[in-house]
Amino acid sequence: MHSIAYIAGKCTRAGRQESLHAREQRGHSLNRRRFVKGVAAFGAASAFWRATAWGQTTTGAGPAILTGDRFDLTIGSIPVNITGRTRAATVINGSMPGPSLSMREGDTVTINVTNRLREPTSLHWHGILLPNGMDGVPGLTFRGIMPGETFTYRFPVRQSGTYWYHSHSGDQEQTGMFGALMIAPRDKEPYTYDREYVVTFSDWTDEDPMTILSNLKQQSDYYDYQQRTLASFIQDAKAAGAGAALQDRLMWGEMRMSPTDIMDVTGAAYTFLINGNSPAANWTALFKPGEKIRLRFINSAAMTTFDVRIPGLPLTVVAADGSDVAPVVVGEFRIGVAETYDVIVTPRDAAFTIFAQAEDRSGYARATLAPRPGMTAALPPMDPRPLRTMQDMGMGAGHMHGAAAAMTPKMAMAMAAAMMGSTANNADQVNPMSLADNINVDNMAMQPMSRLDEPGTGLEDNGRRVLVYSDLKSLKAHPVGGLNEYRDIIFHLTGNMQRFVWGFDGKKFSEAGPVRIKLGERIRFVLINDTMMEHPVHLHGFIFSLENGQGDRLPLKHTVNVKPGERLSFVFDADTPGHWAFHCHLLYHMDAGMFRTVIVA
Repeated sequence: MHSIAYIAGKCTRAGRQESLHAREQRGHSLNRRRFVKGVAAFGAASAFWRATAWGQTTTGAGPAILTGDRFDLTIGSIPVNITGRTRAATVINGSMPGPSLSMREGDTVTINVTNRLREPTSLHWHGILLPNGMDGVPGLTFRGIMPGETFTYRFPVRQSGTYWYHSHSGDQEQTGMFGALMIAPRDKEPYTYDREYVVTFSDWTDEDPMTILSNLKQQSDYYDYQQRTLASFIQDAKAAGAGAALQDRLMWGEMRMSPTDIMDVTGAAYTFLINGNSPAANWTALFKPGEKIRLRFINSAAMTTFDVRIPGLPLTVVAADGSDVAPVVVGEFRIGVAETYDVIVTPRDAAFTIFAQAEDRSGYARATLAPRPGMTAALPPMDPRPLRTMQDMGMGAGHMHGAAAAMTPKMAMAMAAAMMGSTANNADQVNPMSLADNINVDNMAMQPMSRLDEPGTGLEDNGRRVLVYSDLKSLKAHPVGGLNEYRDIIFHLTGNMQRFVWGFDGKKFSEAGPVRIKLGERIRFVLINDTMMEHPVHLHGFIFSLENGQGDRLPLKHTVNVKPGERLSFVFDADTPGHWAFHCHLLYHMDAGMFRTVIVA
C-alpha cells in the first residue's frame, strides 16, 4: 500500500514532518546563503592561500608543481575557510590540493611521505602501474604510515599522462588529501599545446565525514532536497494525464525508491571546488589569445559526478585516464569520480567560464580562462534537474506498463533469473535468484544493456555534443585477445538504498572473500549495475581495455563509470602479483561495503 503522503511528496526526517517542496526551497536558500558566505569569506580565504605552498590566491598556475625523480611530501592538518566557517583540512605540503608531481616515463621515482597527523595515513597512486607493496592501501598492501613516521615509496614509471594520488585511509580524501600526477612520455606527445593547467574538481563539506555516513545510514535521502512534490505531481498530471502521473508515482513507491536519487550527497552539504577554490573565489588561469591550452581535468571529489563545459569553446579530448585517444571534439563531457580527461582548447581574446555542474544540478564548480587578470565571463544557467527513468532501473528502454509497472523488486529478480543464463565461456556467474531474498539488495536490473553510447542522466538532448564512452578510441593499436582467451568474472553492482548498504553480488566487503586470479591469466570483468546510481569502479594495479567496439584500439582506462541498468566489460592481463583493491570510488559507497580484494598469484 502507498500512503497519500508518498504520492503527494511528503516525507519524515529524523522524527519531524516536512514537505519536500519546503525542503527543496530550503535547499536552494541554503545554497544561496553558502554562496554569499563564500564571497564574504573570500578575503580571509585569499590571505590563507597566500600563506600556502602554491599561494597565488585565485590567479595562477594552480597547485605547486614539483619536478624530478625524488619528492618529499608531508601530511598535516590546517584550518581552512571555504564557506565562512573555519574547518580543518587534511593537506599535503600545506596545501589543498597537494602539489602536482611531475615525473618522466622510464625514471624510477622515490617519494618520501612524512605523517604529521595524529592518525595513520597513506597515499595511493591512482592508475599507476607499480609493485603491489607500493600501492598504498592500508591493511592490503602495507600497514599504513603511522603518526610521526616517514614511508618511502619507490617504483619505476612505466606510463605517461595525467593521473592523481590520494589518501586511502579513513575519509582523509574527503577532507582535502589529494593531488595531481603529470607524467611526461619518453617519446614525443601526439599533440601540441603552448601551456597547460591542472584542473582538479572536489567536493568540500563543513560536516565531519563520519557524520555524513551516519546520516545516510539513518536516511539514505537525507541530503536530497530536490524530491518530487505535490506541485510537481500536478505538473506531471497536466503534461501526461492524472492516471499516468499517479501510476508513475505508485511504481516508484512500490520499489521504495525515488527518481530524484541522483547523488547521495548534494549541494545541500557540499561546496564544489576547482583547485581548492569555491565558485565565489573563481580560480583564474591566464593565457595569450590564440594559444593552445592543455587542461588536465581530474575528478578528485569524494562523491560528485560533474558535467563539464566551457561555453563558447569546443573541447578537443585527447586523453582519457592518462592514455591517448584519437581526438574527439565535443561541447561537454561527464567526468566520474576518479576519472581524468585531457582537453585542448584554443581561446580567443575573451574570458571563458569553466563550468562543472554536479550531476543532480544542486550546485556547480566554476573557474575562468582569461587573457588578462580581473576578467570574468558570464555563468551559464543551470540545466534542469534530471530524473531517473525505468531504463535506469534496468527495465528496458521504454516505459513499463501494466503488470511490469507493478512488479516488486523480488518479482523483477525472479524474472531476470528466468531470462538470464551464462553469457560467456568459463564465466564465474552469479545466480540472480541468490540475490532475490538478499537483505543487501533492493533492486535487480531485469534487462541490463550496453549504454556506452549514451551520455548519461541529465545530458540527453541538451543541444550540446556530449562525449560518450563509445567515442573513445586508443590512438595506438594494442593487441586484444579473442573471446575464448579470457576468463569472465561477472559482478553485479548491488545495494540497498534504504539501509545504505553497497556491495558486489549482494555482499558487503566484510561478507565477501577475495577474487582469486592466476598470475598470467587473461581476465574479463563483466559489470552489471543493478542499482539506480552510477558507480565509478576502479581496479588497482592494472590498466584495462574497455570493450566499446573499437577493435584493436579499445581505450585504456583505470576507472569506468557504470550507468544504472548498464552491462559493460573490460579486459586485462593479470601480469602483476599481489593483493589488489577493487572498489566503487564513491567514498561512502566504498565505506558501506562496495569493495573487494583481488588476489593475483
